[in-house]
Amino acid sequence: MPLNAALLALAAGFISAIVFASATAGPVLLRILLFFLTPLSLYLAGLGLGPRAAALAAVAAILIILLIGNPATAVVYAASTAVPAVVLTRFALLSRSDGETVAWYPIGRIVIAAALFAAAFTTFALLLIGGDADALAKTLRDLIASFAKTQLPSLPGGQPLTESQIDDIAATTLKTLPWALGMMTMATMLLNLWLAGRITLASGRLMRPWPKLSATALPTAAIWALLAATALTFAGGITGLLAGGFAGAFTFAFAMIGLAVAHVVTAGSPWRSF
Repeated sequence: MPLNAALLALAAGFISAIVFASATAGPVLLRILLFFLTPLSLYLAGLGLGPRAAALAAVAAILIILLIGNPATAVVYAASTAVPAVVLTRFALLSRSDGETVAWYPIGRIVIAAALFAAAFTTFALLLIGGDADALAKTLRDLIASFAKTQLPSLPGGQPLTESQIDDIAATTLKTLPWALGMMTMATMLLNLWLAGRITLASGRLMRPWPKLSATALPTAAIWALLAATALTFAGGITGLLAGGFAGAFTFAFAMIGLAVAHVVTAGSPWRSF
């Protein structure tokens, strides 16, 4: 790897680590924005400089977080941000040639890879919060109660919550958290991959042609994975909660295909902008 590329990769890792660390403090809305943009520099390094640059940036970021934080934080960053960025950019640049034409790795399989990463991270996060459904429910209630007492009053229109309201919110959160976390994690991966692709394309550094996203197709096995995960959500307990993470990620994958279909169907339509 050329020296300038290595230096840019190290800088990308430094930026990602700092953004990740910054996402743990400050106003809630700013934290959310920083969380979504944490992987962007890694994806930029991967698509603009190559997979090895993405790997170098990821390792640098993990080491920086390990130095300024702790091993647990570094593991969370690696699972949620670093490893997916390296693998997804590698897949995005993967191709084979028969001497005349070049076939690039299918976008649909990249989407499925992102879904698997999102589901795996959701499983990891839920088990980290609580080893079983009861422990997870108690931890969530404590977090919501702490937020209601310390941060909610400072938000515009924030009103104190009663114990009964906290119980209701905790119960609803327990049911929806796996789905939401799976979808949010996957959205973060794909949004940063797409945004990095557009930025590197505009700068002339994208190391592949821009794909036809409206032609994205998922492998047939994806529908069976979604159905199986959805069915397991009715099992209850920690099994049902973990299955919700998989179901949420694969639901998002099929939502992407729905948008692609809408994109094709509205081609040439006067109301396409809407």
